[in-house]
Amino acid sequence: MKNLKFFAIIFSAVFIGFISALSFSQIQVKTIKFDESKITKKNSDFLEQVIKRVKKDYVEEKSDDQLAEYAASGILSALDPHSSYLNDEALREINVQTKGEFGGLGIEITQEATVTKVISAIEDTPAFKAGIKTGDYIVKINDKNAIGLSIEEVVKKLRGKPGTSVKITVLRKGEKEPLNKSLTRQIIKVKAVKSAQFKDIVYIKINTFSEQASLGLENELNKLKQKIGIKNIKGLVLDLRNNPGGLLDQAIKISDAFLPKDSVIVSIKGRSIEEREYRDAQDEVLLPNLPIVVLINEGSASASEIVAGALQDNKRAVVMGVKSFGKGSVQSVIPLGEKQGALRLTTSLYYTPSGKSIQAHGIEPNIVLSNAKIEKQVDKFDRDSEADLKGHIEVQLQQAINDAKKEQLSDDNIELYSQDYQLARAIDLIRGVAVFNSKVQK
Repeated sequence: MKNLKFFAIIFSAVFIGFISALSFSQIQVKTIKFDESKITKKNSDFLEQVIKRVKKDYVEEKSDDQLAEYAASGILSALDPHSSYLNDEALREINVQTKGEFGGLGIEITQEATVTKVISAIEDTPAFKAGIKTGDYIVKINDKNAIGLSIEEVVKKLRGKPGTSVKITVLRKGEKEPLNKSLTRQIIKVKAVKSAQFKDIVYIKINTFSEQASLGLENELNKLKQKIGIKNIKGLVLDLRNNPGGLLDQAIKISDAFLPKDSVIVSIKGRSIEEREYRDAQDEVLLPNLPIVVLINEGSASASEIVAGALQDNKRAVVMGVKSFGKGSVQSVIPLGEKQGALRLTTSLYYTPSGKSIQAHGIEPNIVLSNAKIEKQVDKFDRDSEADLKGHIEVQLQQAINDAKKEQLSDDNIELYSQDYQLARAIDLIRGVAVFNSKVQK
């Protein structure tokens, strides 16, 4: 079994956060009381003996504080990929990341066995612009071997001041030779939500579920409503691809915006906490009765999976793309005392409205669709239909979609449409449904 240690990281120029992107997503700060008598004298003596032996005989001298921190880190990291010890510096970094503005590269990583693997590169960041992709393996940093390094060691090698450069060598599936990427560190200002108009179809891209996400969604949607006219909107494409997660309350608010009141959004279950079910609390529903397509991929995690699962299980949206990452656990930050840091401990798992656990399983799309390149010109002898294109969708309403596509060619966003196969298919699906409904109603 693969030793999978996940730290979805935003590399900070001042401090490279070794916190999961979901450490600020499914994080709760809490105080937990426990019965110290449950820790037996035998166990405490064992730990004390190990620390004393290391302090006495280890080849390098280590302080008591260092050994105590190593012990805490070892215990927590052995539990699961997401539990960890946070020193004071790491705690401060959590607060920085939740604001959506920080220094770094904008890259999310995990550790698979002894190799660092890319989960996603956040849009419009140095990593994204340099062409770092989901699934890349980082094997060298500044021409020095990175295989076998811990996440903390990788973090230290990649951090630096804004404006300085770092060279990353990656292995990529399908490429015969390693790829060298040069990235310049910069202050990262992640715009949580972006939007675009495809004539009468609204496109909303959520990059991260930071504090600005739900308000950003509302603002972008209002702008497009005024521009298009609410009565003219045919549907919505909600893009959660390469979104590693964010704040739990933002995922709930965004799900809430599209679901009828009292709909179940997500439930949380743990051993030491009461089961909690989150339901829709708003009377107003955005874009009621209009089709919604949610785009996901292997870089969609945690908060993204909550939203996709909530809309899918409540039959409010069709989910399209490939299976999501599968980060379905909730971490609690438990302070240990002044200048002693905190525990980041997995305390519960979350479940979709139908009761499915996302942890290690992910969200399965209704329509499985890998990304592919759309070719501008196709020889009719080489390809007779869309069914011959890699990643095609078999749609019974093909004629309606083809009619709608003719209209789409004059759209201002035709370049984006032509470069993003999954987005194009999502738009085609909504247009096909709209055309079909209009013909049925006549």
